[in-house]
Amino acid sequence: MYRAIRAHRGAQWPKPTLQLSRRTLVTDVDVDKARQYCVAQLRQSDYDSFLIRNFIPGSRRDAYDAFRALNLELVRLPELVSNPTIGQLRIEFWRDAVNKTFAGRPPKEPIMILLHRVLSRLAETSPESNRSSIRFWLLRMINTREKHMDNRPFPSLSTLEDYAENTYSTLMYSTLAALSVQSMHMDHLASHIGKACGIAAVCRGISILASPSPPVKSPDGTSAAAGRNPVLLLPLDVMAETGLREEDVYRHGPEAEGFQDAVFKVATRANDHLITAREMLKNIRAGEHPGHEYEHQGEEQHEYLDSDSSQESIDPLLRRGFGVLLEGIPANDYLSRLEAENFNPFTVKSSWKLPWRLWRAHKTQQI
Repeated sequence: MYRAIRAHRGAQWPKPTLQLSRRTLVTDVDVDKARQYCVAQLRQSDYDSFLIRNFIPGSRRDAYDAFRALNLELVRLPELVSNPTIGQLRIEFWRDAVNKTFAGRPPKEPIMILLHRVLSRLAETSPESNRSSIRFWLLRMINTREKHMDNRPFPSLSTLEDYAENTYSTLMYSTLAALSVQSMHMDHLASHIGKACGIAAVCRGISILASPSPPVKSPDGTSAAAGRNPVLLLPLDVMAETGLREEDVYRHGPEAEGFQDAVFKVATRANDHLITAREMLKNIRAGEHPGHEYEHQGEEQHEYLDSDSSQESIDPLLRRGFGVLLEGIPANDYLSRLEAENFNPFTVKSSWKLPWRLWRAHKTQQI
């Protein structure tokens, strides 16, 4: 599903020259290599994020690249690791790497080197930025990915929403924190858009995960090991409601009874979140109440001052953080193409219009 970018053999880290911290040494050359690595990963394996990064303020683009590259590494794990123990070790590596990087001791790993530069720049240029908030969101994303390493089906649609909140919405929270955007309205918008992105991603992955992967071949061309077993991540309550059976999808693909009805119900929930976000944005800009209360208000890292909701404070925050909200554009683009295919994810094609739609959304400040 993904292609990894590796450094050529014999490459060595250059001698330290510039940036010196108390416990570790990271040079500008190291950072440039790390930046190139992260951007290459996004270009190859997460093209939506590769496009969106261009609408993130340049001073915080490294943060976006590091967060998204880390997410990509975590998303890949279930596909690349067949042994649960090895997968657990990889998760633990990333958790330790994040903790060490925030402690000023980043490992010699490109994503963590770029994250270290981000944290150093934030300390220099934006003392008001909340480093502990960024760390909280990254660790929550890692912990959630760990729970879903085995690609188990979601018990219910609400459970899928919780997963999306703790991964895709959380990624958006971390970027907003790097932009020093602390606002209940912005987090509320990010919550709905992130949930839409997470649900759309599950629909998008059906055509890949529900199909068996080819067996692993030995050098002489013979089958050395069986490929990955197919999985279907549609919520079990939706499958029961539509009469869809998992094994029927593996045997008959999109022709399975109830399959497209189930996809329709799940995709509709994602679209509902996007509609809610658009209505909220319209109300907020008009100086009105968003329309409903933020369900996560008062939770950890979701405490706000009363002044954060005033019209004078929200307008500049919307302008500064609008690039983060553009995550909803690829999700909406996919859902529109899925609807055009009568909710058959196996026949949805990629969209050449996405770059233009992102540019238009940023130009009009509409999602």
